Amino acid sequence: MAAWMVHLRGLEGHLRLRNDTDGMLTGGDMPEYLFNRTGGVVGVLEKLIQHGCRRAIEDGSERLTKDLLNQFTVTPGDMPDLDAESGEQPNIPPHKATPKRKPRGRNTVFDDVGPAAADQAG
Repeated sequence: MAAWMVHLRGLEGHLRLRNDTDGMLTGGDMPEYLFNRTGGVVGVLEKLIQHGCRRAIEDGSERLTKDLLNQFTVTPGDMPDLDAESGEQPNIPPHKATPKRKPRGRNTVFDDVGPAAADQAG
């Protein structure tokens, strides 16, 4: 686990997200989560973080979280340069991605429709 933590600290130093990245990958239970998600395979870890960073930039959160990373599944297709038949492709632990939930719209039933409605009522 010590080598895993060293690698995660190195990755944190290279993340280009606007929010403070210190502890983003090494804090709390994130190291264990990442190890379990990737089986400890560095190539799978890097693909997962790459997917997560892209989404974090697109959605403006600029932060990697377990909820964000759970939206992705790393597949052999993410590593097309590795030959599966020769054993180059690692075993990727199964993970079913949880789709990102769309935020609920605001309930506007009780919104004031403004002075125009008051003029028409009388």
